[in-house]
Amino acid sequence: SGQLARQIENGAPFDVYLSANEEFVRQLERSGNLLPGTVRVYATGRLGIWSATGDVRTLKDLLRPDVKHVAIANPRHAPYGMAAEQLLRSTGLWETLQPKLVYGENVRQAYEFARTRNADAVITSWTLVRDSGGVQLDSSGHKPIRQAAAIVKSTRLLRAAQAFLDMLASSEGRAILAAHGLQP
Repeated sequence: SGQLARQIENGAPFDVYLSANEEFVRQLERSGNLLPGTVRVYATGRLGIWSATGDVRTLKDLLRPDVKHVAIANPRHAPYGMAAEQLLRSTGLWETLQPKLVYGENVRQAYEFARTRNADAVITSWTLVRDSGGVQLDSSGHKPIRQAAAIVKSTRLLRAAQAFLDMLASSEGRAILAAHGLQP
């Protein structure tokens, strides 16, 4: 999300920006990179935990000595990484787990670290691990992951961009989001 925001600030030819962090979208709106009035929160994301072996099912499992590396997205610019850090801090595990943490640039890369067994487990987007044996984590220990979208000011496809945002907000769009693990 953060990397895409920087690309938009530098003139990338995008039509619509969807971010797992509402604040990134609001910042781009304030800086004049998005069409005014087009920002919409379209879903709330959830965190999940996953391991290739399937035996890491809880945050406390991350404390086991055989779990040497835990992947998360980089909290400095990845919304799910920010939420993972908040969750680990709220449960009192952040300091203990810090030596085990490895950072992906985004949720996909963090997941790949665990999928390829370069990390023993991953805390990432629920949407990435829900169909492969992941466990959804309690969201009370982190701020809501409010995912937002808006039309990029430089779009040349305004009607199509607006139609896409309208579809996301429709009952059909909300059903698709829910079917893939997001809370519309």
